[in-house]
Amino acid sequence: MTFPHVPPRLPRPVVFDQVWADLTFLHWAVDPADVAPYLPPGTRPDVWSDGATHVGLVPFRMASAGPGTGLPVPFFGRFLETNIRLYSVDDAGRHGVVFRSLDATRLAVVLLARWGIRIPYQWSSISLSAAGPVRVYRTARRWPRPRVTSEVAVEIGAPTEATPVEEFLTRRWGMHSRFGRRTMWTPNRHDPWVLHEASLRHLDDGLGASAGFPLSGAPTLRPLWTAGVRTQFGRPTLI
Repeated sequence: MTFPHVPPRLPRPVVFDQVWADLTFLHWAVDPADVAPYLPPGTRPDVWSDGATHVGLVPFRMASAGPGTGLPVPFFGRFLETNIRLYSVDDAGRHGVVFRSLDATRLAVVLLARWGIRIPYQWSSISLSAAGPVRVYRTARRWPRPRVTSEVAVEIGAPTEATPVEEFLTRRWGMHSRFGRRTMWTPNRHDPWVLHEASLRHLDDGLGASAGFPLSGAPTLRPLWTAGVRTQFGRPTLI
């Protein structure tokens, strides 16, 4: 399995600059045939060497988000977010992420993303509590309906090196999304992850089922946590 370990050079100008902080990765292996109907035209499920693709549940804290480089927007550039994401590859060999849903706490951000750049953000109430090494993420969707909830609790362990499949899922240098009848590629790059092992203490999730992928039982891959990375996005292009 070959994929770019180092991000390609990000086309200029930088469109968005942000920090993903206090982030947890949970992944389940699924049949690529179940994922394919949800992907934009011109993309297909990105499959690991065992024949599986994956669904990710990723809660985190957004910080210092803003346009350009180093221009964080006060208030609106800080919020909590929980994503359900799939993994895609296109005919040009670009390995990306497809978001089935992105729950966020800032309504203005949700409306701008949904109607401006056609990304499926949802408006939700989200909390993140920290007690020593334990992180608890609670999400309750407000709009659009139906109301669904998610609760994830993890205990952070020691720093760890990513396995090849974990690198395959966490080193993604762009996003595929639908734009009308076309597909848009939005490139990004970020600092190297400093990952920690994590143990799942509690999971009660309805976001995955709402997105077409019920997530129950232990994740297929070990949970991972990171303090965060700085991330920059380039100009989107149609493919």
